[in-house]
Amino acid sequence: MCRVLVFWYNARMVELPEYKIGRIVFGSAAAIDAAYERFKLQEIDEMRLAESRTCPFGERRLTLAREVPVAGIGTFEGSHKRTLVFAPSGKPGWWIRRMDLPEQLDTKVDIANLWTSAQNLVLRSGSPHNYLRMVEHIVALRAGLGVDDVLLKVYSGDPPLFDQSSLPLVKAVEHAGVVPEDDAATYVTVREPVAFGGSRGDFLLFLPAENGERNLRIDCAISWDTVIGRQRVLFDVTPETFRYASLARTNATRRQYILAKTIGKLFASTRNMGYNESNILIHGKRRFYTEPRFQLGEKFLEPVWHRATLDLMAAIALIAEHRFCGTVVSFRAGHTLDCDAIRALYRNDLLVRF
Repeated sequence: MCRVLVFWYNARMVELPEYKIGRIVFGSAAAIDAAYERFKLQEIDEMRLAESRTCPFGERRLTLAREVPVAGIGTFEGSHKRTLVFAPSGKPGWWIRRMDLPEQLDTKVDIANLWTSAQNLVLRSGSPHNYLRMVEHIVALRAGLGVDDVLLKVYSGDPPLFDQSSLPLVKAVEHAGVVPEDDAATYVTVREPVAFGGSRGDFLLFLPAENGERNLRIDCAISWDTVIGRQRVLFDVTPETFRYASLARTNATRRQYILAKTIGKLFASTRNMGYNESNILIHGKRRFYTEPRFQLGEKFLEPVWHRATLDLMAAIALIAEHRFCGTVVSFRAGHTLDCDAIRALYRNDLLVRF
C-alpha cells in the first residue's frame, strides 16, 4: 500500500490506504490510471465499518436449519407467481435445483457455470433449459450473509421479484435459521494486488487480506450522467450491513423502463415483464420517476448500495465454496467486468487459500 488517508468514523480514527493498482490483468494501464484519479476525487458518501476485520460469520461452515419458501411475481413473466425455496445442503457451496426438470443435475453457483452476464447473471449446467436467470440478487446472499452451503429449489428459470428488492430473501434465510456445520470454513484472497480495466472508464481492484484479516471490505463508486450523479460507499461486509443494503432496488432509466414495457417484450433479454413502479427505481436526466430510497442529505444512495451489494457481491459469490477476504474497489463497473474479473482470478491462478 502507498500513503495513508486518515479520517474519523464513529469517534475513532480510521486509516484508509491509498489503494495500490498492482498487476494489471487486463485493460489499459493508462485508462485504469485515469479512472483511478477520477475515483479518488469522489468523496465517500456513507461508511459502515466494523470494529475489527475479523470474520463476521464465525469459523465454521454455515448452512440452514430448515426449508423456507419465498414467493413473488416472476421477473420476466410478471403474470405468474414464482416460488424459491431455501433449503439446507449437505454439499459444499450453493446449488440450484430445477424442480420442474427432475432429470437434470443441480447447478453449482460457480463462475464455471455462468452462462451470460450481458443483461443479468444467468447460471446454467447440462441442458440449455437447466438455467436460472437474474441470479445476482439471490446468490449475493452467499457473500453477504456468510451462509456457505445452501440448496435453492426453483420451479422455473424465472426468479421472483419483490418490491423490497432482496430483503424478503434475507428474511427467508433468517427464518430458516443459520446453523454451524462440523467443517471449518475456508478462506481465499488474492496473491497480490490486481486490477481489471473496462472500456468505459471503469475498473476493479482486488487487494489481498493483510495481517490475518478474514473479512471483506468494499469501496464502491458509481458515476451516472443522470439525477443519480456520483455516489460512493465504503463498508465492511457483515450480515447487518448486507441486510440494510438489500432493500436497494435495481435501477433503470425511464427509456429502459418504457422499452421493457413496449417493444422490449419481443426480446428475451429485455422481457422484464415483472418490472413495475414499485420494484425498480426509475430515473431520468434531472429527476427520479419513482420514490428513491437511502436518502443521505441531498443524495439518494439506493443505486450505489444496490451496485455494491446485490451486483458486485453476487460476482464475488461465484468464487465457489470459499469465503473471499480482502478489499475490492469498484468504479463504474458492471456485471460483465465483475464476472470477467472473477473468471480471470481463476484463469491466472491468482487466488490463494489462507
